[in-house]
Amino acid sequence: MAGQMSKEKKPLDVICLGAAVVDIPLRPVSKNMFEIESYPIDQIKMTVGGDAMNEATIISRLGHKTGLMALVGSDPAGQFIMDACTKDAIDISTLTVDTHIDTSINIGLVTADGERTFVTNRNGSLWKTTIGDVKFEKFKEARILSLASIFNNPLLDGPTLVKIFRRAKAEGMMICADMIKPRLSETLEDIKEALSYVDYFFPNSDEARLMTGKESVEDVADVLFGCGVKNVIIKNGKHGCFIKNKDQTMVVPMAKDIKALDTIGAGDNFASGFITALLEGKDLETCAVFAHCTAAISVQYSGATTGVQNREQVEQMIEQYQKTYHPDKMEENQ
Repeated sequence: MAGQMSKEKKPLDVICLGAAVVDIPLRPVSKNMFEIESYPIDQIKMTVGGDAMNEATIISRLGHKTGLMALVGSDPAGQFIMDACTKDAIDISTLTVDTHIDTSINIGLVTADGERTFVTNRNGSLWKTTIGDVKFEKFKEARILSLASIFNNPLLDGPTLVKIFRRAKAEGMMICADMIKPRLSETLEDIKEALSYVDYFFPNSDEARLMTGKESVEDVADVLFGCGVKNVIIKNGKHGCFIKNKDQTMVVPMAKDIKALDTIGAGDNFASGFITALLEGKDLETCAVFAHCTAAISVQYSGATTGVQNREQVEQMIEQYQKTYHPDKMEENQ
């Protein structure tokens, strides 16, 4: 398997670096909501969110030891996040609490068919996270560093990521990363050197097409692989995921017959499932199936971390997946 991680026994399996916020998803909403004086929706509920928080939560529930490396304020929202970490056995010795900033709160507007957009606070912790909030001494305690989303924390720019990734590699860590669309008009050139350190990269096809300027998923993967990414895993919607490394390319289909209620955090759940399988030494195809099934559970619930509660859910979804795509193998195993 490309991008082998250290097999040394360490206190943590994964450090998830990125955003930890409070999400308030509102669903269902429509584009004409401002035409109505008082807009009724089915539910208003506060949940934890943010890419790193989502990943740390799901990977922990799937059975692995995680640490959350993020910035929060010393306020009720920050305490809400820390309480959630305690509940899900997430190590917060890697967390930074700053009394001078507000914990970011995101309002998620979700349509009836599961599409969403966010209203965010540009003065919150997500926008204030710097390399000073990265506790490098903790890197020696974990096997994997997952940068939950390139571009999500704007002050963790390309040159800063290079510094972070170099330190991670010096400690023998495997590096995984996802991305979002650039917030500040960054380009591929801005992160090209940082990508050369990444072992597993999980962009979705829209983000990757925008970043590379290519249209076909094969061409997109070629460009990212050319940047030095060891394993490119492109989330391609209903077409599943496209995987490329130096040895092979493959398409792994998504789980079928899943009715999406809310796609918030689907990509984070995909990455969490993939990383979980990586930690267990699975091959690329098995990792992708685990990722698809984790995400498939997530989108059937409102909120990024309300769907996947335990390992058994994912194992049941994998069994359903195998019945759909590999019924012959299921019969052989009975």
